[in-house]
Amino acid sequence: MRKELIEAIKKHAEGHIAKHKANVEVLLEKTAGIAEHPDTLETIEKELAIIATYDDQLEMLKKYF
Repeated sequence: MRKELIEAIKKHAEGHIAKHKANVEVLLEKTAGIAEHPDTLETIEKELAIIATYDDQLEMLKKYF
């Protein structure tokens, strides 16, 4: 069961990384067409912070488990 739980946490983090990475790609490619994000750089910074959180989780799993 331990292995399955660790794998589930990894997949959860990887899924969120993929989601927020896609958001950054959209912001980088189509900045003019996103009306609800007037401050594109601030929005990208928020997305990167979320990616960093999940990346840290993956690194902690690798390091300690």
